[in-house]
Amino acid sequence: MSTIAAISTPLGVGGISVIRISGENALSAADKVFFPFGDKKVSDMQGYTCAYGEVRDKNGRTVDDAVLTVFKAPKSYTGEDVCEISCHGGIYVTKKILRLCIESGCEPAMAGEFTKRAFLNGKLSLTQAEAVTDMLSAEGDYALSSASLARKGRLYSEIKAVSDSLIKSLGELAAWVDYPDEDIPEVDESELLTSLKENRAALKKLLRDYDSGMLIKNGIDTVIAGKPNVGKSTLMNLLLGYERSIVTDIAGTTRDVIEESVRLGAVTLKISDTAGIHGTDDKVERLGVELAKSRLDECRLIIAVFDISSPIDDEDRELLKYISALDKRKVIVLNKTDKAQSVDKSAFSEYSDKIIAISAGSGEGRDEIRETIETMFTPEDYNADSTVFANERQKLCAEKALACIEEAIAALETGLTLDAVTVTIDRAAEHLAELTGERASEAVVNEVFAKFCVGK
Repeated sequence: MSTIAAISTPLGVGGISVIRISGENALSAADKVFFPFGDKKVSDMQGYTCAYGEVRDKNGRTVDDAVLTVFKAPKSYTGEDVCEISCHGGIYVTKKILRLCIESGCEPAMAGEFTKRAFLNGKLSLTQAEAVTDMLSAEGDYALSSASLARKGRLYSEIKAVSDSLIKSLGELAAWVDYPDEDIPEVDESELLTSLKENRAALKKLLRDYDSGMLIKNGIDTVIAGKPNVGKSTLMNLLLGYERSIVTDIAGTTRDVIEESVRLGAVTLKISDTAGIHGTDDKVERLGVELAKSRLDECRLIIAVFDISSPIDDEDRELLKYISALDKRKVIVLNKTDKAQSVDKSAFSEYSDKIIAISAGSGEGRDEIRETIETMFTPEDYNADSTVFANERQKLCAEKALACIEEAIAALETGLTLDAVTVTIDRAAEHLAELTGERASEAVVNEVFAKFCVGK
């Protein structure tokens, strides 16, 4: 394979930038652009060592002083010889050093090519490689923990345990079927059935955790709804910790949808502060109300806000009726507890069992909202030290394998021949091999790494 180079840090002004080179000729390419202070050349350096020196162009002019780190095959991220040049973090100087590397014989790296090479060289499984992107995008402790465990091989190990069990069963079945004249013990169908049920349980556990894991990882689409001037924007600002929505005493201030993300404990909310839901003759305001209702139809969590310093009116009842018809998780927030209350909490009990009284203006109640939402979206048996599938590709492979295992169990329980059982177990093992990358097609591998950034 060719020697590749790319900028591995975000392209912007900062303290340092890193240009990564990987491939058979990485050291000789670096020799042409980086000159350590002293007599030593890059190609003379040992693995896991650094040198301070200068980056020079082909005319010998100094471009920047920098630090170069050497990693020698196979003990590197990609499994190849790797050099990393840490230079000053200016956009122009970083791009110039990359150009010098390309002029010295490197080719520009494609998206995800460094990690792809790590996979092809056996440094990472496909599930570990996919976990790299999850670590980069993690927005909370659970998401980071799960991605970190997957990158270290936890998910691969759990899938491999099921796969190895299936392959062991296939070996026993094949030996007994293919060599009937040999003195090979007959397959114990009860033991085979027990083994298949254990494998089924393991895959079901991983699939059961997937939805919770994806919500924790990607964030929960949340809509703050209510009629005008009940404190929706004040609540959004309270959750965010800064003023994002305009707050006034004038009803109908928010006419569009304002979106932000906020982390509450272990979960991340993708919050939409919507226009007040009510009847109006204002054309622009009416469009905002229609957009608010559209977001309610699409979200996973509704935070419905009511002003308990005022009696419940027809618009409040209409909103309660509307959200009750939606199959969504709901939290009812009763705002303005700092004022004299005109309605009792019990008036809302038939619409949700999650009712929280707060004063968004003073900040009272934020912790209770956090604890309530965190409990709603974190199952009792969810473990922060567990790992979940990183994406739909992995989930689909596991679902296909599970369906095959279910078919094999049904075949055994209904008395079908072991030949039929063998076929379905073999298909299950193939789906799991595709999940881990051991039998993944080139198209699947290319699709996985196309989602990476250049330089990773």
